[in-house]
Amino acid sequence: MKIENKTQALRLDFFKNLYESAKLSASDLHEDFDKYMRQYRGSTEIDGSDENALTVRNITYEIIESQVSSDIPQPKADAASYSEKRGRNAESIERLCRCLRNSLPFEEMNDIDERYTYIYGGSVWYIEWDNSVEHMGEIGAVKAHCLSPKSFYGQPGIYSVDDMEYCFLNFTTTASELCRRYGIREEDIPRAEASYEYEGIPDGETVTLTVCFYKDEDGEVGRFVFSGELILSDIPKLYHRKVRVCRKCGKEEHLCECERGSFREVELEYERLSEDIPRRHASLLPASSPKSDGGRLVMHGAHPVMIETEIPYYTPKRFPIVIRKNTSGEGTLFGQSDCDYIRPQQQAINKIESRILQKLLRAGITPIVPEDANISINNHVFGQVIKMKPGESASQYGKVDTTPNIAQDIAEAERLYDHAKRTLGISDAYQGIDTSLNESGVAKKLRISQATGRLQSKRKMKDSAYAAIDRIIFELYLAFADEPRQLSYRDAYGRTHAATFNRYDFIEYDIRSGRYYYDDSYLFSVDLNGGSDYQREALWQRNLENLKAGTLGNPEDPITLLRYWQAQERAHYPFARENVEYFTQLQGYAGGEL
Repeated sequence: MKIENKTQALRLDFFKNLYESAKLSASDLHEDFDKYMRQYRGSTEIDGSDENALTVRNITYEIIESQVSSDIPQPKADAASYSEKRGRNAESIERLCRCLRNSLPFEEMNDIDERYTYIYGGSVWYIEWDNSVEHMGEIGAVKAHCLSPKSFYGQPGIYSVDDMEYCFLNFTTTASELCRRYGIREEDIPRAEASYEYEGIPDGETVTLTVCFYKDEDGEVGRFVFSGELILSDIPKLYHRKVRVCRKCGKEEHLCECERGSFREVELEYERLSEDIPRRHASLLPASSPKSDGGRLVMHGAHPVMIETEIPYYTPKRFPIVIRKNTSGEGTLFGQSDCDYIRPQQQAINKIESRILQKLLRAGITPIVPEDANISINNHVFGQVIKMKPGESASQYGKVDTTPNIAQDIAEAERLYDHAKRTLGISDAYQGIDTSLNESGVAKKLRISQATGRLQSKRKMKDSAYAAIDRIIFELYLAFADEPRQLSYRDAYGRTHAATFNRYDFIEYDIRSGRYYYDDSYLFSVDLNGGSDYQREALWQRNLENLKAGTLGNPEDPITLLRYWQAQERAHYPFARENVEYFTQLQGYAGGEL
């Protein structure tokens, strides 16, 4: 996208016009999002009618909640072309992403992600590098955010984030955070866009923050942040290394000794090594390298001329945004909403349940009395004592029972409920409902397997989104993680080991060009051995069968039992960890080491 060098005011107008165009294009979609959320929460509205339903049987909530999974896909990385070194690097990537699964609140984000996906048809993941994080000498870390699709506005007519020239994210934050993070003065806060108003008056506490990611003419990612009439941040080349240097002495800001230094921002293309950098397995990245001219070594006699090693900084080329789809649809950025597909059944059930309620409310027992009976009539149960006159017969009194028959209404409501479940491929067995069928356990397992197989497409979309998230995480660490990152992992014996992720391990030297480059050609997926929630019982049973069959070793050998419980621990078997610790100590392990 071509963005001319304009004044700040013109740049703000330029991005605000793009933003308004994106909002207008997505207005119908966002109206649907609001409708789907109301449906999920049990709205009484009836499409095409001014009257609302009297009551709601919320099958939408029930069906969506039955699909929610707490399973978080585990990372898997493979080298595009295998070598022993690339294989070790792939393991390092997996360990990095696994550690982030544990350190970041992925359980909480997954919980809301599952509901966003089924309700709206998709969710938005935003992965950012926060350079303000410092921990044990490590500067900077990745932060992940799971956002509602209502917070995202893409380029109109483009249905893939990777193909977009620009997109927008909306955040709600406090005015104090705006001042603290972006250096905004308090008197300028009224110029920001208020996120909440009461009777047309901004509350003054919360504001809407809009972040635009765009690609310039060189394909580099830029970021423009604004709120109302305030420009909060404008970084044309977001992923380029930048430093502030003094205009007088040319030194970086923290090294400048000038009394009144005037600074300018300079982009760094190369990192120059002043000393050898240790890498994995005692290899070194040398501080000096042969000089190359057009792919040919520059020689001084019989020896190449050595110069200071220059390593280019890694620059990601993609937006830090991932869209998780529910199921793919044609001509849409997000997937297909479950609410949309079962809305006709939900509306019909609401009408029928309202009709049932009306019938029951109008139902009653009407007494029959003689015309000259001297009593008052009401509907209170046992609220009357009728005294007979002399010569009267009790047969003169009676009743009319107007209790309606609602059996057909109930049957139709259940039929519609079954339609809704079949539309999404959900069975009673999948929901854990006892169908009371006279069938064997094997037959029940087969039905559950068939039902979950119909939902496999949704799980694949989730796996695909997590693989894309892992790639963004990997690229951000290649770009900004200067210090080796301390990790930990567990081996086949259940022992915990220390490991590191070092971006210098991914640097290769091209002999033909005489230049260093980052090897980022890795394939990302998810570890299918992790198993989903509905597969865990099968994994537990399979591990037990392997133990009995002797495939793990002699079933009576404590080492074999240790291997068995380690496998059960990885499959999240309850209290497996205690058994691992018991057999570990039994074998003479001390402190997790041999």
